[in-house]
Amino acid sequence: MRRPVSVSHVTKIYDGGTVALDDVSLDVDAGELVALLGPSGCGKSTLLNLVGCIDLPERGEVRIDDVPTAALSDDDLTRLRRDRIGTVFQFFNLLPTLTLRENVSLPLVLQHRSSAEVKRRVHDALDAVGILERADALPAHVSGGQLQRAAIARAIVHEPAIVLADEPTGNLDSQNGDLVLSILAGLARRGQAILMATHSPDAAGRATRQIHMRDGRIAVP
Repeated sequence: MRRPVSVSHVTKIYDGGTVALDDVSLDVDAGELVALLGPSGCGKSTLLNLVGCIDLPERGEVRIDDVPTAALSDDDLTRLRRDRIGTVFQFFNLLPTLTLRENVSLPLVLQHRSSAEVKRRVHDALDAVGILERADALPAHVSGGQLQRAAIARAIVHEPAIVLADEPTGNLDSQNGDLVLSILAGLARRGQAILMATHSPDAAGRATRQIHMRDGRIAVP
């Protein structure tokens, strides 16, 4: 089975000596929706940042699509992040002056894909999350649930190895949150690897696997 993410004995220490992660190991296979659970400050966001190639560990190894991130230059890390990682944020992070269609197209534009491919992939991604009819609306003119679905479309449009979801339902009501979780679970069933940080037991309940974290370590059940 393809393993888009492999984290092996990773330690991350911030300035001042704070140990954010302490000897953490975690694999995410294709087709898995893995939920990271734990209180604020337990290391969930730090782990997402390492997998997302935003940061590097002091010790241990992170591999994305079998590529060790610590061995890459800054430019290569940028390319890996651009091409092989998709991210869904709690607060959507869509550009307000661009339509949903234009927001979703950004990963492909950065990859210099042809206009025909961009049009086709954006259409398919918006259709997959059920907001194709709102493609030409600005973010200010759609609901929070539609904004998050557009953010998911943007995260998957370039067919990344891993989708990182950081509290994807934290800014939504229960109905829209359930819809977003259904979309993420459906993506996993179709073979997408997803790593989701959440405080929500309901969100974690939709995952194929739950990982509990505490004080920078994976808690033993």
